[in-house]
Amino acid sequence: MGGQSSRESNASLKANAPDTAAKAVQRDLEKLSVRLTVNGQRRALTIEPRMTLLDALREELALTGTKKGCDRGECGACTVHVDGRRVLSCMTLAAMQDGKGITTIEGLARDGALHPLQAAFIERDGFQCGFCTSGQIMSGVAMIEEAKAGWPSAATADVTKPFRLSDLSNAEIQERMSGNLCRCACYPNIVEAVAEAAGRI
Repeated sequence: MGGQSSRESNASLKANAPDTAAKAVQRDLEKLSVRLTVNGQRRALTIEPRMTLLDALREELALTGTKKGCDRGECGACTVHVDGRRVLSCMTLAAMQDGKGITTIEGLARDGALHPLQAAFIERDGFQCGFCTSGQIMSGVAMIEEAKAGWPSAATADVTKPFRLSDLSNAEIQERMSGNLCRCACYPNIVEAVAEAAGRI
């Protein structure tokens, strides 16, 4: 009986083999070619349509500075810049970014010099475990640019007046950074770091 059962099992495996191969071919056919400019370098990827930008950066390009925290757009640890705007990469499909410019934490430093906000985070001790830090910094850099461009926030007292960088109070920074969570509760130091960097940029 055991021999017959084994023969039946082998026959079943052989019968399913073509089906498995067909599925593998189908998966390959479903992959997309995507071209991105990541931290100034042109990169070509072949990915599944459902792959997030976060997974493409980490798994395909080995840029692991961008962190996977909640994986559902709540913590901000995965924040990167897409064409200069801050984006939650865990909620963004890589295929939708074809032809766009992506900046990650690895791309902020220039010629070996830290970005002013990176330096301010070190000086102001804006982190403990460091897991959220890359997302905090990427969000902070974009936030400063938004303030420089005159964008008001929910904390802006008078939205009828042009917003200036000098109006960037602690309350403004807290509101504008509210999408980035820090489990270590380094918020006062993060606010100080952003305020200091805003004065340098």
